[in-house]
Amino acid sequence: MKIRYKHQRFQAEAAKCVSDVFQGQPKHDGSRTFLNKFGALNFDGFGNFPLVLDNESICENVRGIQMAEGLNPVEHLEGDGRTFTIEMETGTGKTYTYIKTMYELNARYGWSKFVIVVPSIAIREGVFKSFESMAEHFAGEYGKRMQYFIYNSKQLAKIDAFASDNGIHAMIINTQAFNASLNEDKNKEGRAGDSAARIIFSRRDEFGSRKPIDILAKTNPILIIDEPQSVLGTDKSNATRKGIKLFNPLFTLLYSATHREIFNQVYRLDAIDAYNKKLVKKIEVRSVHQVGSTATNSYVYLDEIVISKGNPQARLGFDVKTANGTRQTIRLVGEGFDLKEQSGGLQEYANNFKVECIDGLTNTVHFLNGLTLHPGEVVGSVNEDILRRHQIRETIKTHLERERQLFARGIKVLSLFFIDHVDSYRIYGKDTAEKGKFARMFEEEYQRALQELMSTFKDTAYTRFLSNPKNAPENIHDGYFSIDKKGKNVESKNKEGENEERGFDLIMKDKERLLSQSCPIRFIFSHSALKEGWDNPNVFQICTLKDTSNEIKKRQEVGCGMRLCVNDKGERQDADVLGDHVFDTNILTVIASESYDDFAKKLQTDMAEACASRPVVVTATLFADQLAQTQDGHSIKITTEQAVEIHEELIVQGYIKKGKLTQKYFDEKKADSLQFGEVENLHSFIIKQLDKVFNPDAFKPANGRNKTEAHLVKDNFNKKEWQELWRRINTRTYYNVSFETSKLIKSAIDALDKHLNVTEIRIVVESGGMESIRDREELEAGAAMSAATVKTIRVTEVIGAEVTYDLVGELVQSTGLTRRTIVEMLKGVNHATFHQFKLNPEEFIIKAGRIINDCKAISLIQHIQYEKCAGTFGTGIFEEATLRGTLGKNAIESTKSLYDLVVVDSEGIEKSFAESLEAEDDVVVYSKLPGGFYINTPMGKYNPDWAVAFREDSVKHVYFVAETKGNDIEVSQLRRAEDAKIECARRHFAAISTGDVAYSVVKTYQDLYNAVTK
Repeated sequence: MKIRYKHQRFQAEAAKCVSDVFQGQPKHDGSRTFLNKFGALNFDGFGNFPLVLDNESICENVRGIQMAEGLNPVEHLEGDGRTFTIEMETGTGKTYTYIKTMYELNARYGWSKFVIVVPSIAIREGVFKSFESMAEHFAGEYGKRMQYFIYNSKQLAKIDAFASDNGIHAMIINTQAFNASLNEDKNKEGRAGDSAARIIFSRRDEFGSRKPIDILAKTNPILIIDEPQSVLGTDKSNATRKGIKLFNPLFTLLYSATHREIFNQVYRLDAIDAYNKKLVKKIEVRSVHQVGSTATNSYVYLDEIVISKGNPQARLGFDVKTANGTRQTIRLVGEGFDLKEQSGGLQEYANNFKVECIDGLTNTVHFLNGLTLHPGEVVGSVNEDILRRHQIRETIKTHLERERQLFARGIKVLSLFFIDHVDSYRIYGKDTAEKGKFARMFEEEYQRALQELMSTFKDTAYTRFLSNPKNAPENIHDGYFSIDKKGKNVESKNKEGENEERGFDLIMKDKERLLSQSCPIRFIFSHSALKEGWDNPNVFQICTLKDTSNEIKKRQEVGCGMRLCVNDKGERQDADVLGDHVFDTNILTVIASESYDDFAKKLQTDMAEACASRPVVVTATLFADQLAQTQDGHSIKITTEQAVEIHEELIVQGYIKKGKLTQKYFDEKKADSLQFGEVENLHSFIIKQLDKVFNPDAFKPANGRNKTEAHLVKDNFNKKEWQELWRRINTRTYYNVSFETSKLIKSAIDALDKHLNVTEIRIVVESGGMESIRDREELEAGAAMSAATVKTIRVTEVIGAEVTYDLVGELVQSTGLTRRTIVEMLKGVNHATFHQFKLNPEEFIIKAGRIINDCKAISLIQHIQYEKCAGTFGTGIFEEATLRGTLGKNAIESTKSLYDLVVVDSEGIEKSFAESLEAEDDVVVYSKLPGGFYINTPMGKYNPDWAVAFREDSVKHVYFVAETKGNDIEVSQLRRAEDAKIECARRHFAAISTGDVAYSVVKTYQDLYNAVTK
């Protein structure tokens, strides 16, 4: 299986920001003269052509980029003036981005020599694997292949090839390969560094009496430092920093999600951006922890609360008396369950350990003695092994639940356990090996969970998969540790040692094999992967069977599972595939050994530290003095008075309270129904600025314990009203569309001339001074220095002749139209419209694509026809759907739905709508339609929201399909492809229902009632 890579705008934007730093640098092939084998200057090689730009020009470029990216512009170049920072959140494709950047720098300026410095063998192997797997992708995009290799002191001929070839070359090197010989402390101790590390600085007979570092330095390589906070360390004069200078870099690029030092930052994709754009997984936490001890040290564990058609029940763990002492058991219990009686009369439960109440809404169990437990909590005398066993059990249960949901979609699920010592997993004797305690616990708990699942779900493709002998408990887990020459797992202490090198071969080089169902391994145990360097897109569960130290950040703990998952075809399950439902599939569950509140607080604190440069409250200053583009395309600078007006409007609309963004803001933003009253003309600008605000609740992980799975209610499904409704709507259709291309071209030309306005890039030069300092508070507030003069410079052209943008190709890709059609559209627009491409090519491409797609959608709507197919949707889509929600938030208990729970997308409109359906006597049965029910449209698949059957004779339209939206939609006001899908749905239902099924877009139940009584 190969992962399929694709063009993503945020990665292209990051590469462009770096390339734009050197705008004005001429392109050059890089031919140079180097030392030959005998030291003579007569060997022609190829190195990076020197920078001709002065510091002032580079600084001006950097400031322009920073202003466009919403970063604080520098007054002058920071550090050595040749180091630039790129921040990218974990899991967003950092390696892909800097490889693309290398190709871009070569295309624009001819630079072709790159050295990637990494902090460990783990990252080195991961980077090399990325180069390998992305080679075809980039060769197709740029028409040339990059040569890449890992520095090896035994293969110095590769350095000759690096210098003597005029193609693009990249060398990957870990710091231990060069810094050990420069370590003064080691030298003082007489160790003089590692022999392999000395070679790069030594004259070698086999290398023509040359030093490898001299040849590398002659090429003036561009240095890319991956995870600089680990590479460079905190000591400003350490061996690594000294060694890096000896490479004589043309300039240095720093890539990380967690920079310790920032120099001349030109791009930021932090945790806020990644979450808002759904570029990483959503985090969920299931906690297993001890909450205290009763006076009698009585052991009680609450595993879960089970919501069913009757009263809720709970799975309780407790001690029971046996002939040989006591053992622990887990039982499904109801209210009134007496632990003393059911334990065989154990005295530890004499103090009123009787279940008084099981509360499904608050997810708690209350005992008569006042004890209250949440799922995952333990009281009583509990040793560490008991807690670890419960963590393993919870991980397996979560894994099987997620696996069952995703199996039919070809998405393999992996779980990762972090452990303290290797012998907890496997113990070695002289000539034998046996399972450690965690391996034994895992197999015991997996067998128990498997039996429980098999008794619930009978003969399905998934259960047959689980029953396959190759998926026996002993075959599905493995430990990824360092391996010695006898194949035994050993502790890894020396990062440069052979043990770690062989150990990481397994985990780093077989990443894609792990993603295939043909590989039985689904559970991974490791003790060394917590550091940077290893991740896998299909890790859905992380369980830490060790006490994580305070030095390990929660962001780091979850980092190896944040990447969006892929299916068995290598296709990333992102917004292009899943639309708004990215977080329904991409959920990373952490099985933590601390309370949910503690974990959530630490994670949010980490996120806040990472986003320290973000504002935390909404004030008028967020908008003041910012360049904004109005809805009609004009660029203005927001005055203080306008900023105050915007702030006051946000308060009036209920979007902020005490400086914090409200839930109403987020709900209406998701529904695309935000209204800004008197400042509506600044709609896009206001949202852009509010997106910069750090909202800690956005990163609060969901409490996985509070989520309940919905179950199909057969009685409701079999009601004649539902069966009649289903018979009327389950017909499949196909569509025909025919329209004149010439009319589409004309409408697109008109729309582009009328609506296409790109942001004009301006450089603002401000000067000012500090006349006096009144007090410390004035300094802390940044008010002591005031601006005296402001000069604005219009940038009339930001695209240089040496830059090649495939404008037509980009628009073909984003619209699906032919090159000929796109060319005709571009030829027809006004000169002023087309000239905007040179002002801001990336924004021109994005906005032009949207406008053309809107025109295409409207043209399609006007000419599309639906016809019935022979096939129908099967009822299996209701049984296969997996719906999980949190009672009191995005789920409500139901008696009328096809499921015992109704799980909605938002807590606002959809939840209110579902509550109304439950309350209305005229509604007999209804359902939130599962994703398996869809209508094919030219804009992709469309899944309607609701199907409702009313009591006969109560309304005119007994059978109804509804779409809930936050704003009213009329065909004449269609502006987006999503709205076009709704019109396609209208035509689909008109074609299949002969008038006995109505379809409409509604906001409330009253809207629905008005529609069915017309």
